[in-house]
Amino acid sequence: MKIGPLKYSSTAICASNAETILIRGHDLCEELIGQVGFTDYVWLLVEGKLPTPEQRRVLDSTLVAIAEHGLVPSVQVSRMTLAAAPEALQGAVAAGILGCGSVILGAAENAGRMFAAVEERARQPTVGLDAAAREVLLEYNNAGRAVPGYGHPLHKGLDPRAAKLIAVSRQSNCAGRHVEISQIIEGLIPEVIGKPLVLNISGAIPAVLLDAGFPLLALKGVPILARTAGLIAHLLEEQQRPLGFALSHAGASAIAYDGPAPDGFHANDH
Repeated sequence: MKIGPLKYSSTAICASNAETILIRGHDLCEELIGQVGFTDYVWLLVEGKLPTPEQRRVLDSTLVAIAEHGLVPSVQVSRMTLAAAPEALQGAVAAGILGCGSVILGAAENAGRMFAAVEERARQPTVGLDAAAREVLLEYNNAGRAVPGYGHPLHKGLDPRAAKLIAVSRQSNCAGRHVEISQIIEGLIPEVIGKPLVLNISGAIPAVLLDAGFPLLALKGVPILARTAGLIAHLLEEQQRPLGFALSHAGASAIAYDGPAPDGFHANDH
């Protein structure tokens, strides 16, 4: 039974024979191993060509910026998974990555799509970036949608990571229309939304990557890739200094039971 389109029957990423392994046309052993760094390799895998030094610096900076963020939900679930299944490191990593959504990690992709929508609308002869950004922001606001990539519960006046990424992008001569759009939106938010929200790390990542030439459809992979490294660090520590069951106990202790109960029932104190 045919399910879905069958348009393609080939791949341009990898091939091999008994003597050679090709990655995007490069000999893995002769041209890549020991010759290029992992950030270069990621760009090659995704884009099909090695990055310029400027593109490498931008991608590398985004990976460093987002790899670690403390005991966020994805890290907690990863550590608790390993506590329950210490033989399944891969399962614990996967559990953390599965929490990549619109609030944690996935906001970068959503912000990138918003920037791309502004950029596309601004291509019309009579619409500039400011007008296009205002139109898109109004649509978000009228639909009751949060503006992705803006606002932070801790960094209210300035997200230092976002500011640093924008600075790296400019120093690398990569900053372009998407960085400009991110700044225009930040300036319009108080007027359109009614309160100030600063560009956060999830907004800066797509702005600098899109300007560097990284594809929109692969944006979500960058925080996933970066956070995988952070999860591995937490899981190593979990094996050496276990926190998983402490996190589980703390969560149970913070939640009270308010459902039906027989007369005289009292839940155990955690």
